[in-house]
Amino acid sequence: MHRLEHAFHKVLEVVTIGLLVSLAGVVISAVVARYVFNSSFRWYDEVASVMLAWITYYGAALAALRRSHLGFSGFVLSLGRSGRITLFLVSETIVYLVFVSLAYAGWVVLDVMAGESLVSLEWVPLQFTQSIVPIGCVLFILAQALSTPQAWARVLIGRDRESDEIAEEIARARESLDDESARNGDRLK
Repeated sequence: MHRLEHAFHKVLEVVTIGLLVSLAGVVISAVVARYVFNSSFRWYDEVASVMLAWITYYGAALAALRRSHLGFSGFVLSLGRSGRITLFLVSETIVYLVFVSLAYAGWVVLDVMAGESLVSLEWVPLQFTQSIVPIGCVLFILAQALSTPQAWARVLIGRDRESDEIAEEIARARESLDDESARNGDRLK
């Protein structure tokens, strides 16, 4: 499972970063075209907004895999074990239901958009640009499913990812200070 999770994480990172760099390229090109060459791309607004939507969905799936979405871990951890378990199961169920519903609705919308295209780039079908809704929802569901076992284990022991990350950083900082202290001590001798 860890291999699949790691591979999925890398794919999401590469796609998200690729889309982000591409969007930056489109925006910079549009700015240069407008202010340097006094001309603008008529497709810029439409393409940039579609790319932003794609970045949002891929980034949301990546955040789901990392369990980095907005949460209330302090509140959850303040509950007893049975309260944490109940809240976890309810919240997971809600997340899955919402994204399955959105994926289905996105699929239905794709049928409605059959034969339509972007206004400025008539050769680009709307079904392609809007396919990110069902695809993004499925990616989110997969990311959530891959990260659920580790999240479940944390709920059972009453720990959250943030606390573990903070403890790791504090340990790293102490180790760095100890190394620095040892080097300075050697210089003094």
